[in-house]
Amino acid sequence: MSVLIKPTVSEKQTRMTEKAKSRIYGFEVEKDANKVEIKKAVEAKYDVEVVSIRTAIVPPKKRRRFTRTGVQEGKTKATKKAYVTIGQGKEIDFYNTL
Repeated sequence: MSVLIKPTVSEKQTRMTEKAKSRIYGFEVEKDANKVEIKKAVEAKYDVEVVSIRTAIVPPKKRRRFTRTGVQEGKTKATKKAYVTIGQGKEIDFYNTL
């Protein structure tokens, strides 16, 4: 079972990555993965040195869908994100390594 589900590529994440002093990359990870497992998975897949990891559990959001027969209500699923800081001089290119 893979620990890393997918990298998060958004405008905010790109700004965090492009800062000169910090190399922070975001990943969506398995909900039961811990920081040690995440570190080993990132280092093995992208061949970089991981300096630090921050994790966050994103709670589910309520969603409504209006149909002809009424309103359908539900929730998205909860996810876990990991923000990984890598060492100086290294870089991850998501577009060429996927």
